[in-house]
Amino acid sequence: MILILYIAVAVLAFANFCTELRRDLMMLQQNSYRRDRYMRWLSQSGDTTSGWRLAGIIVTGICLTPFCPPTPGIVLLGIFAVLSMVSLMRRHYKKPLVMTPRALRIYITAIVLGALAAGGAMLIWSAPWTTSIRAAALTFGAAYCLSHVFIVLSNMILHPVEQSINRRYIREAKDMLAQMKDLRIIGITGSYGKTTTKHYLYRILSEQYETLMTPGSYNTPLGVVRTVREMLKPYHEVFIVEMGAKARGDIAEICDIVHPSRGIITAVGPQHLESFKSIANVQATKFELADALPADGLIVVNDDFPRIADRPVDNTRCLRYAVNNVTDSTDYTAENIDYSPSGTSFTVRCLRDGWMVNLHTPLVGECNISNVMAAVVMARDMGVDDKHIAYAVERLEQVEHRLSIKRVPGGLTIIDDAFNSNPVGSAMALDVLAAMKTGKRILVTPGMIELGDEQEHLNAEFGRKAASCADLVIVVGEYNREAIVSGLEEGGMPAEAIRKADSFAHAQQILTSLSAPGDIVLYENDLPDTFK
Repeated sequence: MILILYIAVAVLAFANFCTELRRDLMMLQQNSYRRDRYMRWLSQSGDTTSGWRLAGIIVTGICLTPFCPPTPGIVLLGIFAVLSMVSLMRRHYKKPLVMTPRALRIYITAIVLGALAAGGAMLIWSAPWTTSIRAAALTFGAAYCLSHVFIVLSNMILHPVEQSINRRYIREAKDMLAQMKDLRIIGITGSYGKTTTKHYLYRILSEQYETLMTPGSYNTPLGVVRTVREMLKPYHEVFIVEMGAKARGDIAEICDIVHPSRGIITAVGPQHLESFKSIANVQATKFELADALPADGLIVVNDDFPRIADRPVDNTRCLRYAVNNVTDSTDYTAENIDYSPSGTSFTVRCLRDGWMVNLHTPLVGECNISNVMAAVVMARDMGVDDKHIAYAVERLEQVEHRLSIKRVPGGLTIIDDAFNSNPVGSAMALDVLAAMKTGKRILVTPGMIELGDEQEHLNAEFGRKAASCADLVIVVGEYNREAIVSGLEEGGMPAEAIRKADSFAHAQQILTSLSAPGDIVLYENDLPDTFK
């Protein structure tokens, strides 16, 4: 009977270890399987000394002391394993683990490493059987406390394997693209606006061409490779490739795979400064797209950003567009911008040859007008006629979580700008909120992330602007709370209009108690699971 109890606890401890491994693997996946970024997250999050891990260390430590009788100790370990698993399985994540083949390989390797550790403990304490099984249970208890170590080791062990697999996938993608000699490939990058611009360009070009775009946020080298291998068909005429980056060389790497002939740079700003270190590095990285284009190619760039306007392009043809910073170098601009409940009317005009097209879109916000203009400039150069451009722009749909507006039951208007907030985009979202006059204007936000040394300053500035655009602000989480609240107070917002929430669920409770029909709610950014 005692042996059965020990075996049951060993199984529970093993299951708890495996459950915690899944959560660690999810965080590794959200950090792009990058050991340096995962280790930085561990350091910043305090996950290695979380309450549950500390409890696990205490329970395992008690079981190992000579003063603790074996059977009560093993029962205590079993109770802890059950409680820990229940807690883990009840958690909800914004971006849950996707068990890709790579993730599965890492997961299985980590489990095998844990099993080997337990097997080694059983060999050392091989008799009697109760002692051997107890050693395995305690090993799994200790492995739970150090599960992140097993994940990191597994990732390191498999690194050569993954590199070999990735090289094979890249070769296959390159071969497929090489066979489609008439395929026109357009790269799109920028600190922000690239995903939205990709969708708008896809919608316009689809009026005339069989077009494929990288889906979702498939903007990494392997995401692009996967799109090519799984989605590209012989009948496609245009391939739009979103190119993301967090370090120098990231854009060049994607360009080396797909060899674009055209490109769009939507913005150069203080995004991912934590990894880029400087705005100069951001500029150099985004312009890797322009540098990779052939002499007979085309790059379309947004001169509303100083770090784009002051960057010459002499290796390929360059068309510059701007809404505000119109200079002698500007080729295209937007005029007669008129916002209404039905959307926005405006004119795109070429300052070189006088061409113009009058457009209406259901979208709102200057950032959307800028993104539409980039797509229009590229589409015109590719021969799409004015009628098809206007037709497509009229039918553009709001990209989810990017300044999309919807009305929900209860009479609230929701402005959803929850995806990857940045200083420019958040300021434009606040301007849209400020223009609303039907009820209370409520901002729900955790602030902006990955801004390096500018993090505190830019979030305080965001708070100062929000004070003049919102009637009520709910600050979510602890990560940027102090900076945002100080900015709100400096901007003159009264203390009773500032509410603090520990989570988005808590923010929803506050919102429900304070909102009324006719109110407008702006959700600005939604921090991933890797941030508090």
